[in-house]
Amino acid sequence: MRTAVAEDLPALLDLYRQLAGDRPESQPAGPAAAGPILARILADPARQLLVADADGRVVGTAEVLVIANLTHGGQPWAIVENVVVAADARRLGVGRALMAHIVEQAREAGCYKIQLLSRAERADAHLFYESLGFARSAVGFRRYLS
Repeated sequence: MRTAVAEDLPALLDLYRQLAGDRPESQPAGPAAAGPILARILADPARQLLVADADGRVVGTAEVLVIANLTHGGQPWAIVENVVVAADARRLGVGRALMAHIVEQAREAGCYKIQLLSRAERADAHLFYESLGFARSAVGFRRYLS
């Protein structure tokens, strides 16, 4: 497990294409636009873009953002996004290792909770998150702006 670097961009884009599947609106940015976006992500001290590396190949990724908070005694909270493991590396513990690292990072940051969203049709992912101690706890609302 390590923090992503600029050289990981092609592998990250491939993983994000796998995550998006056949949903055109969820496809990643093109390589030219993605480089500057990745630089902004990597420069943000509140964010951590993780990659799981197996024999020099990026096989998984997840992003965690720690959010400052005035409630809950001032304890921050974390949100997890874009969790994806390469199709040929699933069920090998990669996702579990990514999430364990995120939980540890959130604890070290003093977070009182970790939150994530998962598309309604991803039943296998929901079972995976529940196996890690996450619980269905809220109704989510979303308004797309583009």
